[in-house]
Amino acid sequence: MNSALLRISAAFAVAVCAAVPVPAAAQHRVGHAAMVYVSKAGAADLYEIQASQMATRRARRPQVRDFAQMLIADHTHSTQMVSEAAHSDGLDPRPPVLERSQRMMLRQLEAARDRDFDRLYLSQQIPAHVQGLALHRAYARRGEGAALRRTAGEIVPVVEHHLARARELARMR
Repeated sequence: MNSALLRISAAFAVAVCAAVPVPAAAQHRVGHAAMVYVSKAGAADLYEIQASQMATRRARRPQVRDFAQMLIADHTHSTQMVSEAAHSDGLDPRPPVLERSQRMMLRQLEAARDRDFDRLYLSQQIPAHVQGLALHRAYARRGEGAALRRTAGEIVPVVEHHLARARELARMR
């Protein structure tokens, strides 16, 4: 099931970035696809920050708490980077808002028993980072707006590191 969800998430991220072709005459303007990227990147960051704030309080393993602290810092920074790039490309993005699935995952974390929290938190982090990685990679390749494309490309290695660390921590149990 997780494998199918990851493939669907990756396909969705690629489709979002490819859905709005940019004619040659409009390559200096950004539009709907850029706003979708900014919105999805912001929602992903917001979920990561809120889930990780919960993990700093509830995780049992110190390595998981350290991971959560790293995510809070890095995703706070990437939110700022995307916002600045959006402004550079002429957009005025709204503050990030969680998507329904992200709100559901946060509720699951809130309801988790203490002994199950670390496992559940990490099991959410892996697909969330796979989805985020697909979003940023696709936008870095084909997105609208030079500043947003460049920023997406700069975020990719950070998300790759988070994904590798989440997988490592999940194996350590």
